Amino acid sequence: MESKSNRSALAKGFFEQGYNCCQSVVLAFAEDIGLSDETALRLASSFGGGMGKLREVCGALTGAFMVIGMKKGYISPDADAEKAAQYALIQELAESFKQKNGSILCRDLVGEDYAPGDATPGKRTQAYYDSRLCAGLIGDAVRLLEEKLK
Repeated sequence: MESKSNRSALAKGFFEQGYNCCQSVVLAFAEDIGLSDETALRLASSFGGGMGKLREVCGALTGAFMVIGMKKGYISPDADAEKAAQYALIQELAESFKQKNGSILCRDLVGEDYAPGDATPGKRTQAYYDSRLCAGLIGDAVRLLEEKLK
């Protein structure tokens, strides 16, 4: 695994290797949040394509939420102040992402509608990468996440 000093480029590189958007973000922070690469990849695997290709919340943003949970999450059901702080941080990150990109929904960001029953992942060809905004969205999610973690 290469240096974590430029996580944005690292996460984009993971996407270009074939990992989904959520996996790419979480994997870039795996060591820092105490997860093995395998655990990070498995944990984030269901959230590509806007959550299982449902085109809901962007996978890159979902990955950023997961990292925040690991870094600043609460564990007690009675931790009302911590829960409020956590939710506020998530809402701030989502709003920053929305301001930058116009939406937090995969279908709005990549321009594809949900097709019921279509779980087939897109073929990862050069044309696929050239037509996708995902690498830029991954970079945005990581940069915004790093700002919120400071």
